[in-house]
Amino acid sequence: MSAFLGEIVGTMLLIILGDGVVGGVVLNKTKAHNAGWIVITLGWGLAVAMAAYAVGGISGAHLNPALTIGLAIVGQFPWADVPMYIVAQIIGAFLGAVVVWLHYLPHWKVTESPADKLGVFATAPAIPHRAANLISEIIGTFVLVLGILAIGANKFADGLNPFVVGFLIVSIGLSLGGTTGYAINPARDFGPRLAHAVLPIAGKGPSNWGYAWIPIAGPVIGGALGALFYKLVFLP
Repeated sequence: MSAFLGEIVGTMLLIILGDGVVGGVVLNKTKAHNAGWIVITLGWGLAVAMAAYAVGGISGAHLNPALTIGLAIVGQFPWADVPMYIVAQIIGAFLGAVVVWLHYLPHWKVTESPADKLGVFATAPAIPHRAANLISEIIGTFVLVLGILAIGANKFADGLNPFVVGFLIVSIGLSLGGTTGYAINPARDFGPRLAHAVLPIAGKGPSNWGYAWIPIAGPVIGGALGALFYKLVFLP
């Protein structure tokens, strides 16, 4: 398997499990309905870990344009390969969202809220405030990229790193995710939002493209700042 295909498959797995847990919690008549924020954050953490285990040895399991750019900034990934990885991540995220739509096929019709349906695919702020929402995404992704780079500098038992990164995702979700839903990944938001826009989802509303730039710009800025901070402070 090529690195390009690895990023597609890994990001698809990430979205199947990540958006999948959101669907289970927010869509009506699922057995996990109203299971709560803890379930969502734990599900996303496990989604990242499982996707990383699946393709880490193939593509490095970036699964996130903000991380790909951050790794390039610190010299751990070639800039020439950044566009290819980002395209693969967006494709994988879109495909993963399509699978989630199919998985919950009868539940869209029995869920009345268009906002809940969009929430399965894409993020939205608890309180709409563009500047504050952007800052939240910057801070969350700063912690993500800095945390991943710091984790990578430690020695763990073989195969443990993806599990530790999964716990980092859980921590970010619990501590920082309540404001915007912690996209912290442009592909994770854009790909599924695009799927929401084109899929025949029963009773769906608009895809809120007016907000969509925030979970793209915020993570890119935050990831770059996290990488630069690591490079300036942690590296000799």
